[in-house]
Amino acid sequence: MTLERRQFARVAFASGAELITTQDRLHCQVVDISLKGVLLQLPAGVSPQPGMPCLVSLPLGHATEGAAVIAMAGELAHVEQDHAGIICRSIDLESITHLRRLIEVNLGDPNASERELKALIAAASLG
Repeated sequence: MTLERRQFARVAFASGAELITTQDRLHCQVVDISLKGVLLQLPAGVSPQPGMPCLVSLPLGHATEGAAVIAMAGELAHVEQDHAGIICRSIDLESITHLRRLIEVNLGDPNASERELKALIAAASLG
């Protein structure tokens, strides 16, 4: 039995994303996402190093000019087989607004996303 340490709900979200590290620019698949990070499925044969700073770009909708994008700066928290967990270290207001809405719609509870956002803000002010 494993202890679940997640404070923020993760929602499944099948979409493409781009992971940019100091060494690579990778096209990945999103497995799930939360207000605090994202789990990506990596391309075959790629194994970036945990602890490495990165950027994640997640287009919402078609890759047309003006399409909404969730962009976050983060750190590779863990890499296991073909999956990478990214912890979000910085996100702009427009991206957090899109992310919050995405989570709200997938959870089906606007109050849950509000509670999570407040918890995220509280945790950031403590750290």
